Amino acid sequence: MNVFKKLILATAIGTCFAPAVNAEMSIEITEGIESAMPIAIVPFANQGAPLDVSSIVDSDLGRSGYFKTLPPQRMPERPTTADAIHFANWQGAGQNYVVIGRVQPNGGQFNIEFQLFDVSNGSSLLGYRMTVPANELRKAGHHISDLIYERLLGKKGIFSGRIAYITSTRNGTQANHKIMVADADGANAQAIASSAEPLMSPAWSPDARRLAYVSFENKTASIITQTLATGQREKVAEFPGINGAPAWSPDGSKLAVTLSKDGNPDIYILDLSTRNVSKLTKNRAIDTEPTWSPDGRNIVFTSDRGGKPQLYSIPVQGGEERRITFSGSYNARASFSPDGKFITMVHGNGGDYRIGVMEANSKSISVLTSGPLDESPSFAPNGSMVLYASRKGNTGYLSAVSIDGRMQQKLVFDSTEVREPAWSPK
Repeated sequence: MNVFKKLILATAIGTCFAPAVNAEMSIEITEGIESAMPIAIVPFANQGAPLDVSSIVDSDLGRSGYFKTLPPQRMPERPTTADAIHFANWQGAGQNYVVIGRVQPNGGQFNIEFQLFDVSNGSSLLGYRMTVPANELRKAGHHISDLIYERLLGKKGIFSGRIAYITSTRNGTQANHKIMVADADGANAQAIASSAEPLMSPAWSPDARRLAYVSFENKTASIITQTLATGQREKVAEFPGINGAPAWSPDGSKLAVTLSKDGNPDIYILDLSTRNVSKLTKNRAIDTEPTWSPDGRNIVFTSDRGGKPQLYSIPVQGGEERRITFSGSYNARASFSPDGKFITMVHGNGGDYRIGVMEANSKSISVLTSGPLDESPSFAPNGSMVLYASRKGNTGYLSAVSIDGRMQQKLVFDSTEVREPAWSPK
């Protein structure tokens, strides 16, 4: 049985277990950018805040791979106001930029202010002030990181986003499957669903307020949508056979799904307001893993109608199905970049499965990872990186790679099985 058909079988019966543990995550930079910008995040003046905001900013920028942060013990000084900065000292320390700030109590909240300076000429590049409750200090740190990232790199930051992923554990004969949601740096991990039966295929709504996923909680496959703020769950599809691979339309009103209720796995469109489904593909092959183009006009899906799994495109309103991948013996699990210019996928040759990215216009594919068992790619909200799952022996873990392949991260979990990551769209 080939890998593609094993995937369909896994979707139908779902078996994936590992020893029972807690899923704490840390991030290792395994390959960075040689031209990473030197930047110093001076510890913020902190008056009673329960969290060190500046350390979050330092960690965010450092793990991005695009910045080289200066350890506090190597800083020539620790100014907290602009007039206390001696830029010659920072030039001597080899820094391009310096960030200062302070956190002050304001009733039951905290005022946070920071400034970003160009060391070469002493100019202020960015200044910002915000007021947040204590429980949002971490979020504020990520927001500051996003602002600095965008100001210096010219593209939106990725630090305020969240990731969803699956953990599967077993303690003796007792299985436990969870859908986890965490900050992009792995903090604040929370289980939003837990079951003794498999949970699979988490997919973010466009507004990042809901997840759709597949549940086997009643021993049969069903598709669930869940509002994260309230935990409210709705079962939106439970047809006979396969109910799988949900993907949100760009406006959040529909899901593209894989159903086999008519006897063969095909792509359907599910209207979430009416629960009506319309059949999009009609082929005797296996059609699965739909994803919407950002403009909502087309759906790309995986099909083995040509003998081996490849990517095909079809207009959402129906029409001619076009094969769009021709390089490699296996191309599956497509995901569009937010601007629609790239499609990431699992790209296989001879049993070796890696993450590839294809230019949507030229159809040219670049292989980003070393394999051999990489899967489930998902674009960052700014399109600069791809999050994916991989395996080493019996252990599943997550990694991220920049779309030029120059920067790679490994998301290290505390001895747990993790898979099927999805990066929130905002």
